[in-house]
Amino acid sequence: MSAISMADLQQRVMAMLLSCGMSGTHAESTAEALVTTDAMGVFTHGTKLLPGYIKKLQGGGYQATAEPRIEREGPAWAIIDSQSSLGQVGSLFAIRQAMQKARQFGIAYVGLRNTGHIGAAGYFAALAAREGFIAMVTGNDIPSVAAPGSRKAVLGSNPLAYAIPVAGGDPILLDIATAAVAGGKVYAAIQRGDPIPSTWLIGPDGQPTSDGRLYPQNASLAPMAGHKGYGFGLWCEILSAILPGGAMTWQVGSWIFDEPGLPSRHNASFTVIDVAAISGATEFDQRLKVLIDEIHSAPTAEDTGRLLLPGEREWNHHRRALVEGINLPNDVLEQLRRAADLTGVQIN
Repeated sequence: MSAISMADLQQRVMAMLLSCGMSGTHAESTAEALVTTDAMGVFTHGTKLLPGYIKKLQGGGYQATAEPRIEREGPAWAIIDSQSSLGQVGSLFAIRQAMQKARQFGIAYVGLRNTGHIGAAGYFAALAAREGFIAMVTGNDIPSVAAPGSRKAVLGSNPLAYAIPVAGGDPILLDIATAAVAGGKVYAAIQRGDPIPSTWLIGPDGQPTSDGRLYPQNASLAPMAGHKGYGFGLWCEILSAILPGGAMTWQVGSWIFDEPGLPSRHNASFTVIDVAAISGATEFDQRLKVLIDEIHSAPTAEDTGRLLLPGEREWNHHRRALVEGINLPNDVLEQLRRAADLTGVQIN
């Protein structure tokens, strides 16, 4: 397949989700999240996820018609039960609730429990940043990441994302797994036949391994930056699962390997700060511009151009995709064909 326009790909993804019984509103918002992620070049968390999501929707583990609901709330916080809806559905509901509360009180925390796999956490942080908020999004997952010294996984590759509003530009955006590498990148490398660096995986003896065939049954992801990544992964677990009362560690299911009829019970958190309420938008924008200019003008190594802020490379990809379309990698195309087979929606 040659480059496909974002609008065309979004329509096809939406058709697949509609075939599973989702409403037009939820199918459209989920398709937009997945296609935007592909357009940014983050192919591990875009439309490649569709076959797993569709199997769960068709099997009943994810509820196509579920509507997230607020279980309990205060002026600047809320706990939401996603009712086992797709993670994109629950996350969009949660970030909107967080923004609404932060507009009133300056800052808000929303915990989301019993949701599906949320995909790219940074997508939701960026939505808030474009409306003038600083946002942090965390999530948890079934354990796949070792702790320093452990011989098995103790935490998920729990995502941590933040986004910062930039006047007249795209948000500063960081979206990382707290593992040395996201599990999806291991699968992608194996599918492509690429070698696995020894820094990615921990074998059953607790030592680094470059044998990707061991993952996930007999190997764990290494934590990002050793004890630092382990600490951030624990932070995500506490904000996403412990605080809102959601499933934690091994209570979370695998959205890939479990039976399609089982919910995955993922969880996430959304912390939002209203810049205008706390700092004043004009002053914040001016001070941030000084920092950005300082970073951009910093001297670089001989083979390095201008220093980039987190997210700049991805937003450049996105702008190019708006004009030229998206060139999807072969492993993503293969998953789209699988999704097409599952739904009867053609992609060619």
